[in-house]
Amino acid sequence: MSEPTIAQKAPYALDLEPGKYWWCSCGRSVKQPFCDGSHQGTEFSPVAFELTEAKKVWLCGCKHTEKQPMCDGAHAKL
Repeated sequence: MSEPTIAQKAPYALDLEPGKYWWCSCGRSVKQPFCDGSHQGTEFSPVAFELTEAKKVWLCGCKHTEKQPMCDGAHAKL
């Protein structure tokens, strides 16, 4: 499996509204941390997640998390 592009070595701390979101797993999107379709032609796919209430989330920026799409601190080991 190919390695994803590291978008940034820190999480994206965002206040999100309820709804469905698509997290970029390849690291190529220009709309980080969300998917813009840049994964086309790669083995990567966006990760869907849904929030039922407004809340603060920390989405992985390094794309190496084991808890996709949330940050698990993997960036500290890169």
